[in-house]
Amino acid sequence: RPPEDEEEEVEVGWQEKLFSQFEVDLYLNESACQTPLDWQYHEEIRKLEKAGGRKNSRIFTYTDHDRFTNLEELCQKVTDLDHEEPSYLVERMANVRRRRQDRRPVEASSLKSKIITWEPSEEFIKNNHVINTPVQTMYIMGDLGPYGKLGQREYENVLCTIKVDGNGVITVKPDFTGTKGAYRIEVDGEKREVWEYTIENASAQVQPEEEEREQRVFRELYGRHRDYLNGLVGSDFEMPLPGTLRLFVNGEIVSAQGYEYDNLYVHFFLELPDQWSSSPFQQLSGVTQTCATKAVGWDNVAYFCYPFTVEMFYTQEDEGVFPYSLPQWPVLYFEVLSLDFWQRYRVEGYGSLVLPTSPGVHMLTIPTWRPVGLGPVAEMRRFFIGGSPELEDLTYVRIPSTFKGKRLSRFGFRTETTGSVTFRLCCLQQSRAFLENSALRQRMQSVLDRLGGFSQQSSVYNVLEAFQRARRRMQEARESLPQDLISTSASAL
Repeated sequence: RPPEDEEEEVEVGWQEKLFSQFEVDLYLNESACQTPLDWQYHEEIRKLEKAGGRKNSRIFTYTDHDRFTNLEELCQKVTDLDHEEPSYLVERMANVRRRRQDRRPVEASSLKSKIITWEPSEEFIKNNHVINTPVQTMYIMGDLGPYGKLGQREYENVLCTIKVDGNGVITVKPDFTGTKGAYRIEVDGEKREVWEYTIENASAQVQPEEEEREQRVFRELYGRHRDYLNGLVGSDFEMPLPGTLRLFVNGEIVSAQGYEYDNLYVHFFLELPDQWSSSPFQQLSGVTQTCATKAVGWDNVAYFCYPFTVEMFYTQEDEGVFPYSLPQWPVLYFEVLSLDFWQRYRVEGYGSLVLPTSPGVHMLTIPTWRPVGLGPVAEMRRFFIGGSPELEDLTYVRIPSTFKGKRLSRFGFRTETTGSVTFRLCCLQQSRAFLENSALRQRMQSVLDRLGGFSQQSSVYNVLEAFQRARRRMQEARESLPQDLISTSASAL
């Protein structure tokens, strides 16, 4: 074949129509024109023939309005099998048009009044169960047929697909060649010809003035959208009284792991110290569902995913009383129990946690313990008939609420370490003191100052807990050493 026909370079604009030889032969025939678009192509091809014919030979395009663009998206296969049968999901999704669906604006009133549609129609399902962002598509094609036999549909190959959605995102597949090598297409035929092609971005660079104008338009658009959202939300927020802190906790009992028996459930309640209060309708206790465990690693884990919501208020005392006392924080007490097939329940562990003093999301894993009776009879009773020593007052996990003395002795109280419970707490705090400037906060005793004093107290607790953890690690390391080595070191000391 002549060497000048082996190479072709064409610059294509967005939605620019370049006719193939097959389309020229088709649309020149008036009997093949049925739609208004066909007659429009018929007139354009006649003008091209009068002007000397088309300049492109092998490279042509299919725009967003062509039949190929509509059918190509529905006929794409998932695999490369010749006898692939579309699944039920593919057939259902093929009937839902993703392209050129205009999103209708939803009024704020209808959005609030119709959250659930109990009887959706077919049109409603098509418009809401897929991504309905308007998309325009364009295909750059190549006629890779033998020399002198252009216009055969079986030799048409997609060189590049360009899509632009309603959000202004441009997708080019495959990507621009750049420094990479050319793409290769091997044609099935007698000679098995190999074609190579490159894709380059020929768009003109945006001028600084146009770019600045575009950014200004974007800022105005985002500003109007922000004002629209502010109008939907409003500014009428309920503020707590001066000197009051509102604590809102969205909690979740995630899981319990490491316990002896199956079918676990958790009973919990929240204790409010002095100066804390809640609404009369606020529920401060709860019981989770009974959950079977599953083996995860070395532990048996029960996933509860039990949500709870608590709203509390902290009110500061008189200004002269504060320097002599630190505010206490609410404490969540809980107990883990098990229930077997014979309706025998056993106490698996007790625990407590102090609600976090800082807002945000907190993941806490709290270890638990349970009382142990004297001798093997108590454990045999626990195994055969259920029941075990339990606390009459759950607050005995920390400091009993009825204790008024200075020293609390637990000498002789036998316990056993059991598993642990994982909590997820999302804490929100609201106070008028947050709105005051730093000068006012330094001059007056506000609720934040008290919380700062409690944060110092909590830091002391953290240091003590870290010391206890280090001590336990030392004891475990000592137990893992050989006994002769320990006795030798002790005698040398």
